[in-house]
Formats: sequence, structure tokens, C-alpha cells
Amino acid sequence: MTTPTVLFICVRNSGKSQMAAALLRRAGPGPVRVHSAGTDPGTVLNPLSVQVLEEVGADVEGEHPKPVDPAIAATADRIVVLGREAHLDPPPGVTVEVWDTDEPSHRGIDGIERMRLIRDDIATRVRTLLAEFAHLKGTSPQ
Repeated sequence: MTTPTVLFICVRNSGKSQMAAALLRRAGPGPVRVHSAGTDPGTVLNPLSVQVLEEVGADVEGEHPKPVDPAIAATADRIVVLGREAHLDPPPGVTVEVWDTDEPSHRGIDGIERMRLIRDDIATRVRTLLAEFAHLKGTSPQ
């Protein structure tokens, strides 16, 4: 397997998909091309998402919400849709999976605590994805 390319997608590309991309870049044991996009991108990153990423040393410096680039989607090894609201018609031959991420607000948890729980859920899923890539490549994850 060559260097895998992952595209994370959510609706606004201001929170969950940005978190997933930053966490994957931080945790990656080797080269992984990481992109994020939104099906209806917002204008700025969610400040609480940025704050909880900074707490764990994941950088989103220079990032901004952006639309799905069909060329990136078509060449991705994996497209990960975060949450239930974003919908994407997958390009032929590209593996798409949906991460039905934790939504703490359904349990009355809001604000920074909500974002920390979402970040931690996404971080666990990112580690699983990295382990899968490492297995496919025949190496062990770090």
C-alpha cells in the first residue's frame, strides 16, 4: 500500500472533520495524506473545537472550512463522513465509512465538555483507522 489518503467530511467543516484531520496528523505513525471538507462549509472554525484540539497538541493553524474537492475525493483511499447530517455521493471505487460520533448534547452536556467528549470519541476512531492502515501496510502502529 502506498501513502494512504484520507478525506474527513462533515457538514460545516468547522468542527468534527477538522478535529479528525488534526488528530490524524498528530497521531500518524508515518506519512498519511489528510484532508477535510464540508458538504455546506461554514466560514470559520468552531472556537471550542480549536480549544480542545490545542489541549492535546493537535494543530489547526492555517485551516479553514472548505468544500469537498471532487479531485481529492476521487483519489482518496478512505472517505470518512462524521455525524449523521452530512451526505456525500461517493466516487466510484472509494471506500466511504460513516462515523456516527458521540453527541453529548443529547445527554444535556454542552460547551467545552461536549467538545472534549466529541474529540475523545474521534481520537479513538482515528487510532483505530491508523491501526487498520498499519495492518494493511504490514507494519505496527506506534
